[in-house]
Parts: sequence; C-alpha cells; structure tokens
Amino acid sequence: MKTTVAIIGSGPSGLLLGQLLTKAGIDNVILEAKTRDYVLSRIRAGVLEQGMVDLLRKAGAGARMDKEGLVHEGVNISWNGQLHRIDLKKMSGGSSVMVYGQTELTRDLMDARLDSSAQTFYEAQNVQPHQVDSDQPYVTFTHNGEDYRLDCDYVAGCDGFHGVSRKTIPEDKITEFERVYPFGWLGVLSDTPPAAEELIYAHHPRGFALCSQRSLTRSRYYIQCSLDDKVEDWSDERFWEELKKRLPEDVANTMVTGPSIEKSIAPLRSFVVEPMQYGRLFLVGDAAHIVPPTGAKGLNLAASDVQALYCLLKEAIQQNNPAALERYSEVALRRIWKAEQFSWWMTNLLHDLSASPFEAKMQDAQLAHLLESVAGQTLIAEQYVGLPYELKED
Repeated sequence: MKTTVAIIGSGPSGLLLGQLLTKAGIDNVILEAKTRDYVLSRIRAGVLEQGMVDLLRKAGAGARMDKEGLVHEGVNISWNGQLHRIDLKKMSGGSSVMVYGQTELTRDLMDARLDSSAQTFYEAQNVQPHQVDSDQPYVTFTHNGEDYRLDCDYVAGCDGFHGVSRKTIPEDKITEFERVYPFGWLGVLSDTPPAAEELIYAHHPRGFALCSQRSLTRSRYYIQCSLDDKVEDWSDERFWEELKKRLPEDVANTMVTGPSIEKSIAPLRSFVVEPMQYGRLFLVGDAAHIVPPTGAKGLNLAASDVQALYCLLKEAIQQNNPAALERYSEVALRRIWKAEQFSWWMTNLLHDLSASPFEAKMQDAQLAHLLESVAGQTLIAEQYVGLPYELKED
C-alpha cells in the first residue's frame, strides 16, 4: 500500500487533519488501534475556540455544530460567593467560544470521512512507523489477521500521550518538560440543564469546581479532589452536595441534579516535548503536549497543531517545498507554550493548593485585581477565546 500522509490515530486531530488533506486533494490513510465505537465513547472537552470552529467548517464537518452548538460570549468566575462575568467578546475584540462536545465533533468528522471514501483502518494492531528519519518512511500494522506495509512520504502522529509515535523518536533526540499536579478532577456527566447560561469556574476554600455543559439538556461538572479518591467513594448524592457547597448560594439553590451517566477521576499534568518532529514524523496534539483542563486548551491546541501541519504539508507537497516542514515545531511550540502558561496559571489561580494562609491571601488578592481590572479581564479573555494562528493558508 502507498499513500502521501500516514496518520496514526483517529481522534479529533487525526480525523481533522485527514479531512483537510482530503479536501485539498492530498491522499492519506488513517490507522486507529481502537474501534469506531470506542473512539466515540471517550468523554472529553466541549469548549471550542473560533480557530477550531473555522477549521471544522473548512473540513466540511461544521453543519451540525453550527446548528446545535452554543455560542458563548462570556464566562463566569465564582469567588467569595459571587459570580464575576468576563465579557469575552468585548474584552477580546469580538471573539467568542463555541460549546460543542468532543464526542459530537468526532462523530461529524467520522461521517465526513466516510462520505469522502478516504481510507481508515480501525482496530489496526501493532502499528509501527519505520525509517522516519529518511525520505522513504513507512508504517507496518496488522488488520484482520493480515500484515500490511504502508509506504508514505510523511507520518502524522495523532495517537495521544500513550501512543507509539512519540516513542518512535530516539530518547536523545527529544526533551520532555512536565509538571504533575497534586490533585485531580472528579467529573460527572448528567442529562440535566446547565447550572447557568455560561460556564462557571469556581475558586472556593473547599476546592475548585467547574460547571460546564454539552447542550441545553446535558451538563458536565467537575470538582477538585484528592488523587487518592476512588470513583466508587463518590455517590451521586455526595457529589451534588459537595459541588453545591463550592458555588454561590443562588446558583446552588436553582441547580437541577440527576443521575450521573458517566463519572471519572482525571489527574492533571502539564507536558510538552521538544521538538515535535523527527525526520518525516510529526507529533500532533496529545502526542506532543498535555495541559490541565482548567484553560479549555487541550482540544484547541490539537487543532492549532493540525492547522500548522496542514498548511506546511500543502506547501511541501503542492509547491514542492519539503523544507517548509522544518518550521513545524517552531510554529506549533510558540502557541503551545503560551497556552501551557495560561492553563498552568489558571490552575494555580483557582485551585486549593493547600498553601499557607499567606499564600491563600495572595490568591485572593490576585483574583481581586484580575476581576476588578479591565486589563485583568482582557488578559483572561484574549487567552480563553484563543490566540490567532500564525500560518495562513494560501
């Protein structure tokens, strides 16, 4: 088998890259270790920057998002028992965010790929890139008991933090940067209306809380918890009771609760690998970086990686300029480190850090300054809606 771009992983980044390349007439094949249903079962992010919204439309996968997605022009920070709204549109110069679940956009991208007849191998086992530091890379895999070799010009590693792509790069050719946080998020998904029209990020002495949403009838809630906690220790009743204690009284009193349809505990980490390429292998999304979810940047950073790689692949292939791809890491990492800083900063600002009384007072002082200052609100708004993409498609 032969293709131009071999894409490892069919999460949102792999599917989005594949769809953009297909629309541009660039042949690609996606290899995915799991089943289609498994990929769709993963409950993840739901806040999309304008840049990602535009990419989904360009990929021909934005129709349902435009119909069902919720445009949010503001976000709330709860502090000292009060909601403080940040006007994203006003403070960022006209931008907003779209609330649309990752499961739904993944489904849309899968459907678009099926319509395009581009090739995808689900349940591809033993996927392994080879000779990526040469001009003749290839990928081997097993599918339905048969062994395959996929010759290609380029390999895009979109297979996540635990995938094979990053592990293919020799250890002495990359540097890893990591910060592991001493707490986690207990998340609950429920078929209940959202607690508020816009998201609420809560700073409270009992710990952080987030009231998010997927639609007008489905909500996603999180509370900061110990890494030693177990999901089975948290009944629905206990979760709702604790969540309400961390929210303003008027929000807690009107919140609609109900049975959870998914419950999980996620550890938080910041992680970046440099560079994000080795020869003709390019790391995309979680394969190269992880952010704590506080800043809503994980999925959006994957989209910005896709946009950068797509633009450079087009130049390399259609304008016969392979040297263009040497810029990928440099371009992607400039945006990544800014988003990493924002996510790290928001995490330290809003969580209970078990700090000294003095340091807790410093958190409060910083929140007071940010929420009472136009400059502070602008700082949050500009980062939250997403920084502009560096590369523009010709």
